[in-house]
Amino acid sequence: MKNFKTIEGKNIPYPVFFPDSTHAVLKTLDSMDIKSTHTPGILVNTYHLYRELGEDLFDKFGGVRPFMNWEGAVISDSGGFQVMSLAKKDGLDGRITDEGVTFVDPKTRKSMLLTPEKSIDFQFKLKTDMVVVLDDFTPPNATHKTARDTVARTVLWAKRSKIAYEKNCEKLKSQKKPYLLGVVQGGNYMDLRIECAQRLKDIGFDGFGYGGWPLDSKGNFQYETAQIIANHTPKNYLLYGLGIGKPQDIVALCKMGYQIFDCVLPTRDARHRRLYVFNAKSMDDININKKDFYSYFVPDKDIYKDDGSAVSSACDCLLCKNYSRAYLRHLFKINEITALRLSTIHNLRFYSLLMEKIRQQEV
Repeated sequence: MKNFKTIEGKNIPYPVFFPDSTHAVLKTLDSMDIKSTHTPGILVNTYHLYRELGEDLFDKFGGVRPFMNWEGAVISDSGGFQVMSLAKKDGLDGRITDEGVTFVDPKTRKSMLLTPEKSIDFQFKLKTDMVVVLDDFTPPNATHKTARDTVARTVLWAKRSKIAYEKNCEKLKSQKKPYLLGVVQGGNYMDLRIECAQRLKDIGFDGFGYGGWPLDSKGNFQYETAQIIANHTPKNYLLYGLGIGKPQDIVALCKMGYQIFDCVLPTRDARHRRLYVFNAKSMDDININKKDFYSYFVPDKDIYKDDGSAVSSACDCLLCKNYSRAYLRHLFKINEITALRLSTIHNLRFYSLLMEKIRQQEV
């Protein structure tokens, strides 16, 4: 099994899940809290950090890691998904050309241009362990022609990103180079997914990411697309399930060879009173090969008013080791922010345990 080696020289085993630390923070937690959940790395958002903080700050701090006092691994995305959303949003006068993406900042109303080169340059300022190229997101309802256009632009931008990446690597000297990830677009058209993967392979990357929206119109995960991408990814490449976070989907994609995942689900669900629990009596009893290996715990129900048991007996997080269901219900009922912190810590530990079990058990 491959290891993800960070700049500090720490080895992180695959498969691995990185929660989305969009603004260089996981809501309600600090970096010590994240570490306590055995979460090995995080993902930061290029667009938001570029817009909010600019380049000079990260030059001063020496990257995003010392800025947030985080010792683990860090992946930076290209910012493309957020920018595409803004560029294509009604009333914001955004446009996408071969040069890049022009969008209007919803807060300042100023027009901004993000190019493949700017995205790569800023990610090097962040000094992350993996950088992702800017790609043209294929809309879920795209026609074959529209999808083909997004593939062509994705490949064009990938070429320019690779050039920008190599220029930045020349300045690193003896420092370790970050991994460079290409993104496979093409929507629901398998011929275009294959074409995109093959053309990206000709450029040369360290890995491929599942690009585009992974769900169909009924909300079902498109496993066929994930498998097509895996089938046309070189054996020595990393496979990244961008934005994929449902536990059952992670298990299924690991069987296909995917090794890296990120998603907002565990932290967002925690803040919306949805905790993940393994359907097991203890951590040793967890079996991710079972069909229904986990369920959801909703802590604010009245039935838990005097429940002295832990949220999960198959978890060793701060919440489960120290507090009862009744106490967590109480915290939510009085709108105490501690409830959000404890729930987020729990969900992150669920995901780190999930990845540990996937590595231990045959999937």
